[in-house]
Parts: sequence; structure tokens; C-alpha cells
Amino acid sequence: MDDDRPDVLLTGLLFYDLVLTGLGKPPTPGEEIWTGGMGCGPGGIANLAVAAARFGLRTSLATVFGDDFYGEYCRDVLCDQEDIDLSLSRTADGWPTPVTVSLATGHDRALVTHGQEPPYSQDTLMGDPPEARTALVHLEAAPREWLAKAAANGTQIYADVGWDPTQEWSTDLLDQLKLCHAFLPNETEAMAYTRTDSAVAALGTLSELVPVAVVTRGGDGAVAADQITGEYAEVPALDVDVLDATGAGDVFGASFVAASLGGWPLEERLRFAVLAAGLSVGHHGGALAAPGWYGVDRWWRSLKDPGLRRAYGFLADRIPADPGPPVQHAPVTPPAPTAVGPHA
Repeated sequence: MDDDRPDVLLTGLLFYDLVLTGLGKPPTPGEEIWTGGMGCGPGGIANLAVAAARFGLRTSLATVFGDDFYGEYCRDVLCDQEDIDLSLSRTADGWPTPVTVSLATGHDRALVTHGQEPPYSQDTLMGDPPEARTALVHLEAAPREWLAKAAANGTQIYADVGWDPTQEWSTDLLDQLKLCHAFLPNETEAMAYTRTDSAVAALGTLSELVPVAVVTRGGDGAVAADQITGEYAEVPALDVDVLDATGAGDVFGASFVAASLGGWPLEERLRFAVLAAGLSVGHHGGALAAPGWYGVDRWWRSLKDPGLRRAYGFLADRIPADPGPPVQHAPVTPPAPTAVGPHA
């Protein structure tokens, strides 16, 4: 094995996220609501990248940054703070970094985004993709050329899928699973694409199409089947207070990949991903809410519940001796840009 290969290869659209929490309810037209909770940071594909990097995975990200304050801030966070390889990424002159305002209420959130299509496609950014141990991808209706190239050079593809705004849920998308090692949709998406009426039934259909199938169920946990090992697992979600659910699914996916690269049994992989996602919803945003080894270690050391101590006992042998420094969570406001001279 080439140790210089990235552990995780990623490409997709990056956003600057501004997250407002503690709203209680969404505002109605003409209404102003004050809230005491706010955080900002990179979002979109950055959620997966940061979650992976915080588990010590060599992470390579191909994305587009605008040549504005938001783009510069996100680049600095990903490169300097999180040590993510951005050599495949580009900065686009005159293109504004997409900005999303997330209004978190209860266990869900509403999003408002300003942005434009990036000037470089995923296929342009990737070209002939470098060999990597895994790639984490969002499948879309139109297949990406780079994905077939990555699968052909031995990269294991872990895929999920986003909401279909047409709500047609075309089964043609499932044809792309022949390139994938694992597929990790949520319950709604899984049932819609497989035309089934339960997460378990959807899992059965998906298991015939991909070696490892996982269906996430939000507050009900997750189910998974591994056709390679013959394992089946079903685990409950953690009972946690939800501040902001943004990016929890991405944290789940990146954590599942980290555990899979470690060769863990399926139940351990699933519990670990559920734990990481559960820890993430206690903080603002998606990317900077990822717990990393530091967050997992802190949770494990403070855990008193005997049932959870038994269920997660495998962590005693999995957490590194040095889980790293405390992770940086989303700031209320980003640092001010460096002054270059007196104001006009």
C-alpha cells in the first residue's frame, strides 16, 4: 500500500455558513425574532473534510473558493487550522463564495443560500483523480466522470445522496452504485429510491446493489448490512440535546469511513458514526461541530451510564493514546481580516 495516498478524497461545493440557534420557531413574514445563539464557519463539502481530518485521516479536498472574504476565511480554516490538502482546489476570480444562513429550530433547520454555480466542475477540478484509499461523494442525477476513474484506480467509493427537489427519486441514480463500496442514505431517501416503506426494507434492496449499505434514521439511529463480512447491525441514536443538526449526516459518513479504514466490525463502525454525529449536534454548524478524537475521548472519559459504557466499551481500545488538542468550534464571528493600511 502506498502510504502517501490520501485516506479520503473529496470534491463538491463549499459554503460559508452562518447558523442561528435558539429560535424556538421559524419567523413568520413581517416578524423579527431575536436569538442568543450564533456561529459561523465553512460548510457544504467542508463538513465531510473536517470531520475526516479530525479523526487523523489524510484528507484531500477539491473545491472552489471565491476571491472574497468568505472564501479566504474558509481556505484559512481548512488549510491552516484543519490541515486539509487543498492542492486540487482553485480560487475563482470574481466569483462569490456561496453563503448559507441556517435557522435551527428543534431537531431541524431551514436554509437560505445566496450563490451561483461554480466556474469549475467537479470533473475539471479532479481531472484524473489521484489514487486514494477512499472517496466520500454525494451522488447526483448526472454521473460524474471522475467517479468512474477513481473507482478504476482502486479507490473505494463511499456515497450518499441529497434531497431530490423534483421528488421523482429516479431509480436511474442507483445505477451509479456499481461504482461504490458503500452507500449511506438517510431513511427518507432510501425508501424513496427503493420504493419501499421502511428503513429495513430499503436496506434489503440496497444490499443487493452495493457491498456495504447503511440507512441512517435520525433520532432512531441507523441500520447497516455488510455483504462482504455477512454482518448486520442496528444501533439506537444517543439521547442528546440538539442545538443544531446541520451537517450531522456528513459527520456520520466521515466517521463511518474512519472506522472502516480501521477494519472495525460493522456494529462498532455504526455505533462510532452514531456517536460522532450525536456529539456534533451540540455545537453550531457542520464542519466545526465535528468532534474528532478529542471530542470522542472527552465523551468516553466522562461517561457514567453503565449501559452505554458496555455498548461503547470498544472505544477503550480504539481511541488513540494521544487524541490531539481541543478542536476549534464555530466562532460567533470570524476573525477580522488583517489590516493593510488606514481606512479611506
